[in-house]
Amino acid sequence: MSQNNEQLMQRRNAAVPRGVGQIHPIFVDRAENATVWDVEGREFIDFAGGIAVLNTGHLHAKVIAAVEAQLKKVTHTCFQVLAYEPYVELCEKINAKVPGDFAKKTLLVTTGAEAVENAVKVARAATGREGVIAFTGGYHGRTMATLALTGKKVPYSAGMGLMPGPVFRAQYPCELHGVSDDEAMASIARIFKNDAEPCDIAAIILEPVQGEGGFYVASANFFKQLRALCDEHGIMLIADEVQTGAGRTGTFFAMEQMGVAADLTTFAKSIAGGFPVSGVCGKAEIMDAIAPGGLGGTYAGSPIACAAALAVMDVFEEENLLQRSIDVGNRLSASFKAIQAQHPAIGDVRGLGAMVAVELFEGGDVHKPDAALTGKIVARARDKGLILLSCGTYGNVLRILVPLTASDELLDRGMAIIAECFAELA
Repeated sequence: MSQNNEQLMQRRNAAVPRGVGQIHPIFVDRAENATVWDVEGREFIDFAGGIAVLNTGHLHAKVIAAVEAQLKKVTHTCFQVLAYEPYVELCEKINAKVPGDFAKKTLLVTTGAEAVENAVKVARAATGREGVIAFTGGYHGRTMATLALTGKKVPYSAGMGLMPGPVFRAQYPCELHGVSDDEAMASIARIFKNDAEPCDIAAIILEPVQGEGGFYVASANFFKQLRALCDEHGIMLIADEVQTGAGRTGTFFAMEQMGVAADLTTFAKSIAGGFPVSGVCGKAEIMDAIAPGGLGGTYAGSPIACAAALAVMDVFEEENLLQRSIDVGNRLSASFKAIQAQHPAIGDVRGLGAMVAVELFEGGDVHKPDAALTGKIVARARDKGLILLSCGTYGNVLRILVPLTASDELLDRGMAIIAECFAELA
């Protein structure tokens, strides 16, 4: 017997811990490309994309065909017991795409947090050091170790006490909020002066564009300074590309636009079009620092997810989705700037490629983040048939993670709804 959203929410609340949040009180029945339908038959434009997981859209025909073909061969053996070619082929393709003119190797695992934890493991093994420097506003996962790296206490680790160390927090550069590249670098120097010597630090980890933190983009200049610092002190530079990777920013990996290469790169989310696979790619000699048995996992690099990821990479080539990412980003940014001209509450329009966000302030005052208006926009947009996400340290950022395969007509419809919401609420 079919049930409506309210009835299913009651069942959910009775069966699922409250710590598992849910932004929209909606249960999905089916989806196609950038559109979803709930159990009551209502249609929604999807500007969330499963939180950056669906760059190739819901149920892309080529991805589904690859998964169906793999299902008829083998679904699981555990790669560490009996290997299979799709795992190796995917690693080869990732090695070729990750920036850096050096030999690379790739480890496949299952989730973004798992990828980040393994990157830190590899860095510690390669350097013989323990410390890690992460940044304010960074998001790296919800496991114990990745919560230590994540630069936002509420809600991710609220009430859980202190997370494992040794992790030290530097400032992420953000001119809008008064943190220049030089000040961000100076915050690392203060860590070296007050907390840990460079010889204690195994890695510096950051997102090229912060995801949950608010879509702030680190500059190429900042990355060049970080690269020089890491080279000077033998520190591993880890680029967390879980959200920025798989074409979201206009290049397959955002670091391609930063002028330097990281020692280790993490990826997940859109790499497999909705199927769970993630990984770490790095310099071959660094990746080989851990002995056999120290890396892996029962479901790590599932053959089904590997088949999906290989299809996703083909789709990017065949449909020219990197250029499409740039075009989508330009279209979204232009629409937001038109709305901004009418509504001073939008203090900033920013992003890289199709990773676009706006930050809302009371009266446009950058010292007064407007989380209340942001929440109202998200709720009103849902009432009008558009699924949105918020983010940011103060919950005052609207972010767009629409599938790159969405049509211009659908993008314009979604942006028209956002414009209506601002006209009604701002």
